[in-house]
Amino acid sequence: MPTATDPVASQQKWEALRARHPRFVYESFSLETAGEGLQARFHFRIEPGIEFAPEITFERIDRRQVEAIPKAALENLVFHLGLIEMLSYWKAACSPEIVVRAGALNSEQRAWWTELIHRGMGEYFYVNQIDLQRTEVVRITAGREGKPQEEKQIPRLVGDDDQRDLVLTSGGKDSVVALELLREAGREFDCLLLNPAEAARAVAGRAGCGRTVVVRRTLDPRLLELNAAGYLNGHTPFSALLAILGVAAAVLGGYRRVIVSNERSAEQATLQLPEGEVNHQYSKTFHFERGFRRYAQTYLASGVEYFSLLRPLYELQIARLFSSYPQYFPLFRSCNRAVDRNAWCCRCPKCLFVYTALYPFLEKQQLDGIFGEDLFAWEGAAEGLRALLGMDRDKPFECVGTKEETLAAIYLCVEKARGEGSILPPALRAMEETVLSSLSRSAGSDLPALAENILTAWTDEHHLPPDLAAALRQKVIRR
Repeated sequence: MPTATDPVASQQKWEALRARHPRFVYESFSLETAGEGLQARFHFRIEPGIEFAPEITFERIDRRQVEAIPKAALENLVFHLGLIEMLSYWKAACSPEIVVRAGALNSEQRAWWTELIHRGMGEYFYVNQIDLQRTEVVRITAGREGKPQEEKQIPRLVGDDDQRDLVLTSGGKDSVVALELLREAGREFDCLLLNPAEAARAVAGRAGCGRTVVVRRTLDPRLLELNAAGYLNGHTPFSALLAILGVAAAVLGGYRRVIVSNERSAEQATLQLPEGEVNHQYSKTFHFERGFRRYAQTYLASGVEYFSLLRPLYELQIARLFSSYPQYFPLFRSCNRAVDRNAWCCRCPKCLFVYTALYPFLEKQQLDGIFGEDLFAWEGAAEGLRALLGMDRDKPFECVGTKEETLAAIYLCVEKARGEGSILPPALRAMEETVLSSLSRSAGSDLPALAENILTAWTDEHHLPPDLAAALRQKVIRR
């Protein structure tokens, strides 16, 4: 099989894998109690002969609540957990056909899942140099055609406690701002944690989370073996998995609202290609949220409301709000590379962006306390900032801000350092000399206005309840 060193070799490798493995089968799923919890196991197969059996376990459940859910409705939720889980395994060979034998899908559902694959896995196709224009990527078929919409059996919550929200919680600044907004609004909430890192538990505890709903996701080690053997790997729409998991957990626990912390910055595509956009954060976008809400109400749980609490805001606005909560400075983490060490690697695009976004709003000693070093003194920082701006090379495939707000943040960093009479650290000096100065001389460039517009921005494209929308907007205005 050719080595993927150029587009032609990559395309040949892809075509060879697809010819060798023409079908991916979602064969079945099982659900059983496991101590105080509930364990779902899925059976996937790449034909011929490659089997997977990943698991998702809800550590503790309310048995009375679960027993009140109709069996068919409960199985439908688990079936959907398998549908989103299967993408992590299908991508190994990118089989041209996905056969769903574990449950029923109608034409509307198949279209929704096909779009999720195309748009949510754009990064995967791009990184593996797969030419989507040459052939149909995948055809989804179901062993049984789905029932008409009005006949589908989806759960309606049987609990009558409408006061508690279920909040998907990570260890990052976005979760902090969302939880604090709910706390300040007097809402009671519990936190949903998937394979929780130390920072996620710490943030949930500091925020006064009523209880933590812990879910464990276990990958089949066979997938890692295939990756090592040269099969394909790449990004899958993780926030879509969190969305479906959130709705399932809400039904199991009797919650009415599932709240996430996806921001407006996710709307900007990572890359613009002739054949379309590639967005690392597609499943965090408003387009996905709107479509998923419709899908969930029709095919998952009609009584559950899913929305992002931070949808109207940019990352830079969230960083400014986060700066008001110093009690979280020692606790939060956003670095994906050092998550196992509960640390910041201080060298990845995510670390550099968070540092840049916080710099205008925190004191130097506070930043040093969080990161342990001055990231603008790192020799690779200037190049990293240019990458975040989309200059010289592709914007990083990370959950970072838009190019415009990164530019605004860099401008605010320089202004802060100048205002304090400080010597600019190397990266900021390089940005001022090579980027900001040239923009300042350009007709129509107004960096102060750009920064002000982003820091006061608001969009009505959201699904927030009116009371929470008003509370969030008031915080932006007050700042």
